Amino acid sequence: MSRFKVNEDIRPLSEFRAGVASFVKQLHETQRPMVLTQHGRGVAVLMDVQAFEQLQERLEILEEIHRAEEQLASGEGVAHDEARSRVLKGLAQ
Repeated sequence: MSRFKVNEDIRPLSEFRAGVASFVKQLHETQRPMVLTQHGRGVAVLMDVQAFEQLQERLEILEEIHRAEEQLASGEGVAHDEARSRVLKGLAQ
């Protein structure tokens, strides 16, 4: 996903209603999310499906890392040599 550009990617909801196809084209071409506003306040974020899927994948990885860090902090971790031994044993079976 490309970096958000304030002057191009914040648009009124009324413009979106009037030109949905051009908004979808812009999302696809720029790979940037777009913020829709109503009465000057953000009400929705639009993004390309591929960019959304990539964002979800990244979030899942970050959640797994966070969960692993919590486990290590609470003493639930397994030493590297032990983990390696378990993996190799599982592969041999």
